[in-house]
Amino acid sequence: MAHYDLHTDELKTFAPKLRAGDTVTLTGTLYTARDAAHKRIVAAMDAGEPLPFPLEGAAIYYAGPTPEKPGQVIGSVGPTTSGRMDPYSPRLLDAGLTCMIGKGVRSQAVVDAMERNGGVYLVAIGGAGAVKAESITGLEVIAYEDLGCESVKRLTVQKFTAIVAMDCVGGNLYRDGAAQYRRA
Repeated sequence: MAHYDLHTDELKTFAPKLRAGDTVTLTGTLYTARDAAHKRIVAAMDAGEPLPFPLEGAAIYYAGPTPEKPGQVIGSVGPTTSGRMDPYSPRLLDAGLTCMIGKGVRSQAVVDAMERNGGVYLVAIGGAGAVKAESITGLEVIAYEDLGCESVKRLTVQKFTAIVAMDCVGGNLYRDGAAQYRRA
């Protein structure tokens, strides 16, 4: 297991080198999007309409931040269950998405799309949304404002930590970690 300090601009190149169990600290841009936003993004793709952000090399954090308090950039911003994005994720990965951040297991279709495209799935610790908020230095709502906390946001992050849960060569902490536990 290794640790990497990465700028999000490096993810497209570096993601294929990451392995399940590695830890990363990200600085740069993350986009928030949950299932309602994913549905709209895929509909925009189908209609040939502009997307809210370029997918090529992008990193999406599956989160719906709470409103900020005075003096804060953002409220609590913990990860949401990633499986809710599984119907849409393969399509986004095939269109250039590189990194997804959330919590929980992913479907085989998502795993296959990560392998096809050199993508990576990171997990952030659930229940630590207030701590995650400390790494966010900027926030801008960029699409689907009517979705409220589930609107698409561009986050500027500094030292946002996560763990590689699934990599593009078949490494999977959910599967392999459970197998190790059963053997122990």
